Amino acid sequence: MKKLLIPFIALLFILSACNSKPAETSSSNAGTTETPKAEQTETAAGTITYESENGPIEVPANPQRVIVLSAFTGNLIALNVNLVGVDSWSKNNPAFADKIKDAMEVSDESLEKIIELDPDLIIGLSNIKNVDKLKEIAPTVTYTYNKVDYLTQHLEIGKLVNKEKEAQAWIDDFKQRAQKAGEDIRAKIGEDATVSVIENFEKQIYVFGDNWGRGTEILYGEMKLKMPEKVKEMALKDGYYALSAEVLPEFAGDYVIFSKTPGADSSFQETETYKQIPAVKNGHVFEADATRFYFNDATTLDYQLDFFIEHFLGN
Repeated sequence: MKKLLIPFIALLFILSACNSKPAETSSSNAGTTETPKAEQTETAAGTITYESENGPIEVPANPQRVIVLSAFTGNLIALNVNLVGVDSWSKNNPAFADKIKDAMEVSDESLEKIIELDPDLIIGLSNIKNVDKLKEIAPTVTYTYNKVDYLTQHLEIGKLVNKEKEAQAWIDDFKQRAQKAGEDIRAKIGEDATVSVIENFEKQIYVFGDNWGRGTEILYGEMKLKMPEKVKEMALKDGYYALSAEVLPEFAGDYVIFSKTPGADSSFQETETYKQIPAVKNGHVFEADATRFYFNDATTLDYQLDFFIEHFLGN
């Protein structure tokens, strides 16, 4: 189990047991108490004071050399922020490749490399190492995964890099697009049709709840598609559930999104047990590249939404 958690274990995405629901993030409530207080005060030195979850911190008003050590690369790409260093999961994500081709792969332990990159802002999850040393290099802001919902997190990143309006505009547009697509999909497949999200990693199969990336926030949150009862029972609390190929039919919905890990064992697809699943027999299994599908940042969410529209609606 410790190996699963794909980027999420490496990034603390996996060990969070919090089952947060997307907040209604809009212009009218973006400053509610559910979000970290993030009022920004501009200073004469071209900086702003960002109210992070750890207190106020002075950061560049227009950061030009940002390093991301975990999780938030896709948010910054969506906000057109220049990245000079990113974590290995981001560097290996084909959906990010064109935007970060010049960024160096770094980690929270490659301090010399980070110094050479001369960052003006460093961002990561709250479990990164060497935070005190990183703060000596550049202003360093960390976030606790799942402390706020995925859309509020994008808004917080926008506030941090002084692009709150752009972040809010993306959120409003995304919610409208996702909800409209959900209406169209439910009209096509039926209001009672169920959808499962599974993933293979090494020799294990996982099914996901409603807030663990892989498009789950879109399908179950914005689109209001239904989750099979067995998935509700076993995966909602922790966000994911490991299962065997033999019991997969119990968790398979009328439609299955298969976030397929390149190189991982997928031999279960050749078994009669798998082939007899109604979604398989009906051609209702939609395979996605897991390396593009893991996260719930703005860039990945756009990709996931386009994937669902294409596969459910054929356009």
